[in-house]
Amino acid sequence: MPTTEADLSSGPGGLPVVLVSAVALVDGDGRVLLSRRPEGKTMSGLWEFPGGKVKDGETPEQALIRELAEELAIDVAGNCLVPLTFASHAYKEFHLLMPLFLCRVWKGVVSPCEGQELAWVTLHQIRDYAMPPADEPLVAILCDFL
Repeated sequence: MPTTEADLSSGPGGLPVVLVSAVALVDGDGRVLLSRRPEGKTMSGLWEFPGGKVKDGETPEQALIRELAEELAIDVAGNCLVPLTFASHAYKEFHLLMPLFLCRVWKGVVSPCEGQELAWVTLHQIRDYAMPPADEPLVAILCDFL
């Protein structure tokens, strides 16, 4: 049975566990898409892998497909999402659990539908982009894999 945000009520130290699904979109030139957190959101200005919270009744893959359509105007098939790794990180108010998928195939043109800044970056450039603490360890794994 899939695990959703509702199933993960508390984690270490009684912190609520938040399940977020993220993706490393990789284009034909081997560049990875990063999205900049907009002003007004927590950790604004930091760069992250696209994705979002998993809602009740969704699998991480379903949440990612929904989020990519809403945020980037692209259509991704579930079988194009390859599980790569995950992050488990305790922030002050919650514990983040974030599977990271790899995707090289989608339909549509990547567009910033929510006013966010986007950047296609090479693996040599990716460490130059300040990221939230949970995303940072994912970069090394992604670089090793690609």
